[in-house]
Formats: sequence, structure tokens, C-alpha cells
Amino acid sequence: MKFTEEQIVFRDTIRRMAEKHVAPIAAEVDENDRFPTELVELFGEMGLMQLWIPEKYGGPEGNLTLMCIAREEISRFSPACGSIAGLNTMFIMPLLHFGSEEQRQRFLPPLAKGGVVTAIAISEPQAGSDVSAMTTRAVRDGDSYVINGRKQWCSYGVEADYIVVMARTSGDRGAEGISAFVVEPKKTAGMTFGRHERKMGWRGAPNTPIFLDNVRVPIENLIGQEGKGFKASMRALDLNRPTIGAQAVGLAQGALDVSIAYAKERKQFKQSIGEFQGVQFMLADMYMNIEVTRALVYECARAGDEGDWHRLNILASVAKCFGSDMAMKVTTDAVQIFGGYGYTKDYPVERMMRDAKLAQIFEGTNQIQRMVIARQLLA
Repeated sequence: MKFTEEQIVFRDTIRRMAEKHVAPIAAEVDENDRFPTELVELFGEMGLMQLWIPEKYGGPEGNLTLMCIAREEISRFSPACGSIAGLNTMFIMPLLHFGSEEQRQRFLPPLAKGGVVTAIAISEPQAGSDVSAMTTRAVRDGDSYVINGRKQWCSYGVEADYIVVMARTSGDRGAEGISAFVVEPKKTAGMTFGRHERKMGWRGAPNTPIFLDNVRVPIENLIGQEGKGFKASMRALDLNRPTIGAQAVGLAQGALDVSIAYAKERKQFKQSIGEFQGVQFMLADMYMNIEVTRALVYECARAGDEGDWHRLNILASVAKCFGSDMAMKVTTDAVQIFGGYGYTKDYPVERMMRDAKLAQIFEGTNQIQRMVIARQLLA
């Protein structure tokens, strides 16, 4: 991938910012599982949270390539912090592709100002990879919909000002009948949050169950047509999955960087461990896999930016699946290079290894991604 001059400037700006503001707090955010509100303010000022909002609504009008660049650079130090860049994408996309102009004029300008946290609530306790098994239901009542149900794994929902909630408006199963609604949790009665999930990694990015008890939403908050919300959620996921691949690249690059430094510094048998062929081969494999995945991610981003939806659909799954598998392997090897010290919290590689695992699970497990890829190949 050959970046334009503008993209290189953007990358270098994000890299300097991440080194100054993210690297110093990455370990502390993980240790305390703290949502870094200071980064919400900073990223909002830089236009990173609202990167995809078009200029006509006051946004920076970024694209998928810029999203991937931002998340890759920040994730070198913390993928949890990297997720805050472009955080509002999953909320913005259904509005841009399926919402009305009135809705875009209503919701996007406040987000464009920066510092506004949004979320999307799709998964449920019994409807994770199988979104069509969703049971949260929205029933029309006059000029409103009344929503009842429960959502699981809603990233940043507990911090959000706006949440896109997917709920069934007809039928009992299947993609048809799922609708998308904008809910303002801080202004809406009946929406409560459960216990903060205690995750192995990706700490600092809150996941909290959501309980919806007769939550009343005005009809004008229905995004697009009733029963067509599943399509909206799939489009949002297709555009977000490549950025997970980018985060995997950044995470792996961070692990390689510290592994190279350690291999030069650590001495055994009167020489640095980097002089041993076994370690050299590990470093070489780490580098090759990172470079291959980086090329894949930005090829996927290019397809998205050019509106090649057919190619994006399959490459999004490839980038997310291959990238996260790669990051798991690279971070595991990084722990091995550090030896006993790699297993301690005094060095960052154990945190990187824990963070890498989630990338293989969320936004659709890698088993699901392989099914998506195979089905498109056989279609």
C-alpha cells in the first residue's frame, strides 16, 4: 500500500500523538480497567472519534483508509485506546446509508463537534454470532415504539450519549423483522446497565449488559424502514471489520518493536539473545506476517473507499480473521522471546497477548469469518 502525502502526514501526526498521550497511560488503563475520558476529549478535538462524518454535517469526512491508519498507530500501544478513534463509526454508518436526511441533520452535527460517545447494541445473551436469533422486541404504540429485552457486549454503551439499538419488530427469528432505533440512554427511562464485564484483555473499553424495560422511543428515531435493521448492522460491520485488522497490525507491530529492543539488550551465554538463530527466525516471521497483513488491510480499505462493496464484503472478513490470528501468533512469540519476564506484568507483551485474543472473537468470531468467506467463494 502506497500512502498519499496527505495520508503520510496524517499517520505521522497520529503516531506522535500516540507516543505522547497513549503510551504513558496504556499499562495503567489496563491495570485499572479505566475508560480514558481524557482521550475522548483529545480524540474529539483531533476529529478522530467522528472521523467518518461528512463535511456537510460539520465532520472531517474521513474514509476507511484513514480509520485504519489511526487505529493501527494507536493500537501499537493499546488497542482499547485505539478503539476510541473512529468510535462513532458504528453509530454513524446506519444513519449515512439507511437513515433519513432529517435524522442525519439531527444527530450528526452534535457528533461532529467531538467528545460525544456512541455505541451500537446488537448482540444478546443467546444471539451473538447468530444475530437472527435476536429476541429484544419493539412494539409500535401510537407515535412511539416500546422496546423490551436485553443486550450483551455493547462496547461503550454505559458511557454513550446515543445508542443504535437493534430490536425485532416482526417475526420470531430470521434477519427480516429486525429494526434499528436511536436511543438516548441519559434521557430515556427504562434503560439500565448491569455489571461491568471483567475481561481478560482489551481492558479500558467498557462492556456492560443493557436492560430495556418498556423503553419508549419516538417513531422518528427508527432508522430506515421497519424490519430492515439487519442490513444496516451488516453494512456497519463490513466497514468496521477492516479496522479490527488494522488494530491487529498495530498491536503486532508494537509487540515486534519491544521484542527487537529486548533481543538486543538481553544477554545470555555472553551474547545478546538476538544473535541466536532461533530468536532471529522468530523475529523474521513476526515481521513478514505483519507486513503481509498490513498490505491486506489497506487493500481492503481501498475497496471500501472506492465503493467496491462486493470485494469489501469478503476482504473485510479476511482482514479481520487473518489479522487477528496473526496478532495472536506474534504476541505469543513476543512473550516467548521475553522468556520468564514476558509472563510478568512488568513488561507489555503479556498485556499485548491478552489483548490479541479478543480480536479473534469480537465483531464476529474467526470461525464465523471463515464461514462468510467460504460462502462467498461458493456463491
